[in-house]
Amino acid sequence: MALEIPHDTAFAPGSGIRLDSGFATGDDVGTFYDAMLAKVIAWAPTREQAARALARTLETARIHGLTTNRDQLVAALRHPQFLAGEVTTSFFDDHPEVNVPGPRDDLLPFAGAVALAEHRRTNAKVQARIPAGFRNVVAQPQSTRFSVAGEEVDVRWYGGRAGYTPAETDPDRPVAVVAASPTEVVLDVAGVTRRYRTQVVDDAVLVDGPGGGATLRVVPRFVDPASQVAEGSLLAPMPGSVVAVHAAVGDEVEEGRPILVMEAMKMQHTITAPYGGTVTELSAAAGQQVEAGTVLAVVEPRADTGDTEGDNA
Repeated sequence: MALEIPHDTAFAPGSGIRLDSGFATGDDVGTFYDAMLAKVIAWAPTREQAARALARTLETARIHGLTTNRDQLVAALRHPQFLAGEVTTSFFDDHPEVNVPGPRDDLLPFAGAVALAEHRRTNAKVQARIPAGFRNVVAQPQSTRFSVAGEEVDVRWYGGRAGYTPAETDPDRPVAVVAASPTEVVLDVAGVTRRYRTQVVDDAVLVDGPGGGATLRVVPRFVDPASQVAEGSLLAPMPGSVVAVHAAVGDEVEEGRPILVMEAMKMQHTITAPYGGTVTELSAAAGQQVEAGTVLAVVEPRADTGDTEGDNA
């Protein structure tokens, strides 16, 4: 959806950030080539200066719609041993703490909820001048649910003529909305101004703040049954091609049995049965190209019948 990395247009000989990329915001990313979309190179008089500049560039880059290891790279670039040049091929194994994303800005979801409310208000067919969240009698706060990196977040807020306020705040860290629009939300956090660049794209809100960004996907209040997948569905973890199928409809399989093999990013990924049961659907075939999230097969769990009187007869 978005790929904007700050860099120097003319790469200076002394220091700077260089970007090598053939992609920009709005381009389609297919599955028929290498997964690397861009290279970001930092140059500075010392290794530490270059690493810190590169970490800041990655942290403030606007990247949405793509799954990346940006948080891992930023953590590695700021690790004391990396800055000291003490790096081996086992760096990530020796320092598992860099593989865990650091704490994200806890106000990103609130900024996204405000931007979404403003977007809906300005695009309303009727009563567009009425403030978002307006109620004659305020009883309960508004609720906006987002899915962020696979986890659901419930943002509760108040609106109306007085503007937006979060439903729950820390008295020692008051939060006030200074300005709000579909494209920018400005917050005052305990006297410090924070600006969030926002964009609503279909069912997602792209939010970028001072310490990074996030793609917030709106969780609908009512789910269309046709959009849900059956229990036991095996989904493609990423775009790729099916290279082998090791089961057929009607097969009885045990937990962990390989069902099919995918090839993606020059690696093979084996899709296995999540539990013992019967293969009831198998829509994938060898040589087929699939998108991430495609249902490849369905394994219906085996019923646990146990011992019955009929068994003993």
